[in-house]
Amino acid sequence: MAYTTINKSGDYFNTITYSGDGTSPKSITGFNFQPDLVWTKTRTYANNHTLFDNVRGAGSNKELSSNSASAEGGVATGTYGYLSSFDTDGFTATSGSSGINYFNSSGDTYVNWGWLASNTTASNTDGSITSTVSANTTSGFSIVKFTGTGANATVGHGLGAKPNVIILKSYENGQQWSSYWSVLGATKYMRFNATNGESTASNRWNNTEPTTSVFTVSTDGEVNTNGENQIAYCFAEKTGYSKIGSYVGNGSPDGPFIYTGFKPAFVMIKNTSATGTWIMKDVKRNPFNVANTALGANNNASEGDYNSSLNEIDILSNGFKLRDTYSDQNTSGNSYIYMAFAEAPLVGSNGVTAKAR
Repeated sequence: MAYTTINKSGDYFNTITYSGDGTSPKSITGFNFQPDLVWTKTRTYANNHTLFDNVRGAGSNKELSSNSASAEGGVATGTYGYLSSFDTDGFTATSGSSGINYFNSSGDTYVNWGWLASNTTASNTDGSITSTVSANTTSGFSIVKFTGTGANATVGHGLGAKPNVIILKSYENGQQWSSYWSVLGATKYMRFNATNGESTASNRWNNTEPTTSVFTVSTDGEVNTNGENQIAYCFAEKTGYSKIGSYVGNGSPDGPFIYTGFKPAFVMIKNTSATGTWIMKDVKRNPFNVANTALGANNNASEGDYNSSLNEIDILSNGFKLRDTYSDQNTSGNSYIYMAFAEAPLVGSNGVTAKAR
């Protein structure tokens, strides 16, 4: 793999935290780019995760939730507040009709993860199904919308590189999320909104690995409902910016060290051998080691439910190290997948070296 040209990871991915003040509309800034995918979670309250992307568009009831199989709009952001526009340095949040606000209730704290695609969309005819794509080939991230056929098909993703992760949802109905991970292969899938370990099925990816231009979907409604719109978030690993891989737990507080080649800004971990939470950590909520502040992508729990000595890692200049025996992260002999994005490369051509924490 060629070395990345990315020297400032924050140009493509960033994490923003803030405290709510109850105002509406509220401008959320500090991303350093116009995000094309915004993933928001209330830290202090058991509210749903919400995901908005530029391909489906902003607005009331346009959200998807990582912890729910509900269709677009199914967690009712029209009632609980929503992302009303994607802006040059962030987004605008608008209150719904309820006193509870997924984005800006007074006294609550929030975290937002944002990714840059292309800020535009284009028609892609690389696959047997024409797709609408917003792609960033530099950072290896694309958002792909297509209409399902219910039959084996290929879909263009626009990355120019094989995606290592595909997170896919039929967003017009209550189908569950499915995800492909290259470290598991195209015979396996993981349900993003569930605690399940890896499952085997040929009717998700048709046992066919993605290529540099397309990914394959089969007949299952979770990935290819006939006549209904699907959305996919695709990630191709880029040296120095993103790392997608696996490790085996050792069940010790002196856990495995996972080399990424950069200081992670964000890490997601999931046990594939057994049930468990999709653990999410970032350096904005964990400015010092040990890092034990987490959220679970598959549930609406508050941050406080995961802040404990059972949930510890060290975030280092070149990777992360497990510091607990928690089953969601480090059971002896269990396999785990992870996805990490950089705060800073270990060494970039701009001469910046990430410091050990």
